[in-house]
Amino acid sequence: MPADPATAFVRRIAHLDEDARGVTLERAAMDAAPDGIVLTDLSGRILMVNAQMENISGYTSEQLCGQSIDMLVPARARVGHGEHMRRYLQAPSRRPMGMGRDLWLQRRDGSRVSVDVSLGHSSAHGGTVVAFVRDVSELRQLQADMHYQATHDTLTGLLNRWQFGHQIDQAIAEQAGPQARPFALLLLDLDDFKAINDGYGHAAGDQVLLEVARRLRSALGASDTLARLGGDEFTVLLPGVGSEADAQLVAERLLRALCVPCHVQGFELNFGASMGVALCPQHAADGITLLRYADMAMYHAKERGRANFAFYAPSMGQKMAEKILLHDRLKIALAQGSLALHYQPQVDVASGRMVAVEALLRWTDPQLGEVSPGRFVPVAEATGLILEMGAWVIAAACRQISEWLRQGIALRVAVNLSAQQLRQVDLVDQVACNLQAHGVPPHLLELEVTESEALADPELACKVLSALRALGICVALDDFGTGHSSLAYLRQLPVSRIKVDRSFMRHVPACDSESTLVRAVLALAHTMGLQVVAEGVETPCQLQFLQGLQCAHYQGWLFAKALLPEAIAALYLQDMVQTGLMGYQDS
Repeated sequence: MPADPATAFVRRIAHLDEDARGVTLERAAMDAAPDGIVLTDLSGRILMVNAQMENISGYTSEQLCGQSIDMLVPARARVGHGEHMRRYLQAPSRRPMGMGRDLWLQRRDGSRVSVDVSLGHSSAHGGTVVAFVRDVSELRQLQADMHYQATHDTLTGLLNRWQFGHQIDQAIAEQAGPQARPFALLLLDLDDFKAINDGYGHAAGDQVLLEVARRLRSALGASDTLARLGGDEFTVLLPGVGSEADAQLVAERLLRALCVPCHVQGFELNFGASMGVALCPQHAADGITLLRYADMAMYHAKERGRANFAFYAPSMGQKMAEKILLHDRLKIALAQGSLALHYQPQVDVASGRMVAVEALLRWTDPQLGEVSPGRFVPVAEATGLILEMGAWVIAAACRQISEWLRQGIALRVAVNLSAQQLRQVDLVDQVACNLQAHGVPPHLLELEVTESEALADPELACKVLSALRALGICVALDDFGTGHSSLAYLRQLPVSRIKVDRSFMRHVPACDSESTLVRAVLALAHTMGLQVVAEGVETPCQLQFLQGLQCAHYQGWLFAKALLPEAIAALYLQDMVQTGLMGYQDS
């Protein structure tokens, strides 16, 4: 029976003389080493290599021995390598692994491999150098991967906030040098991105972010730096751009690229962006301040509507401080439930009875006092809080309808929808859930959308409003007459009543032009079978004018300001007692 390889090896070693046996054991030890081993003479001629060195280099021992060590050194590094070896031989010492240098070995196939080298020296045989060579390509790749993950956004592959901060610092440092160049900093935030995430899911939101990153890359130059700061915030550093005119060209190009609809999961999603621009050194000379100024400018751009940009101006500082305070306090108010709804009556013109109310949001803050909607609503719209606030209003209105019903009061309650809510894909489900949760008959809830909001996307408005009408609720077109294209789209919108904007009632009946406009609106509404609510009625003359035109309802200080629910209940019950009508409802 043949012996196993290990036994055969021992038997062969036993027949060798002592010197030969030493050489064989020495060779076996070298070949078993995990690192490559190269022995050279003092001139750099290779004397011996082990098996691992053959694996690393791709050469056989026969191809290496007798050759210069330079054949393993990349061509551009050979001069430096020769000088390094001369210095080493002048004062030989042990050089351990991990000295921190980037070393490369030239393989037989022409490729390069990252290595670490430890050196040793022996005086035997006239002097030899022993190099231990370790393949560290996997380690270097791991380090590169870790560095990439630390400096780049994992979703888009763009630079992250930390690395972008270093890019700004470097650009600012160059300002102090002889070749100082100005630069512009752009900060952009997607419009209504929260609605996309909430309505279509985070997977769709991620696809939108990837598409945004792709479009921005395509619209920027090779020297421009693009980063994602987090969420839906992106920023751009434009080297050499020192004037508002030059920065404006880039900003307009980026906004155009983002305004094209995006197809995700079978849906066509529209998303614009708001952008703020700050210039260095004109506006600021440090990165933190530049980012803060660009952020201020971005919020200023949001106030102008979708797809806008703005340059930083010193006056924005005070406004931004107020907005930040309002935003923080408003978040607290939403969390603590300290907002309130007041209700302004809508009155039947012919009978003088209260037939409905409009829910108006009110906020009294312990620190800020009474804050008008004109101050906090724009902040909510600019920061995305409008969706949370709008959901709260719908729920609160449904609770109040339910409470009034328990008191024998059947009043239709009108609630305003924001443009962002109209684009919210789960709006119809949200309304349906509130109706069911509070036991509210659908016809007692009315949702108002302004004419300008409906006209911004007539197709979407028609789709959403039709779904709301299908629930059995009422739909009204608010601020009618301010959208300029009303007549062309009015027939398409599934509304049951229109509200004449208060601005057209201000000088009625004294102003002939405004009186003529109100007459035309009422005539159109009557032709189409729509009811009309005239807002802003404050004088008996205005009411008399509406009576003559057979306007259905009015709303304004002539009857009452917005009142607390208790005051509305008292008015309603008093009216019912006086007229002898109980449980009156208006459809």
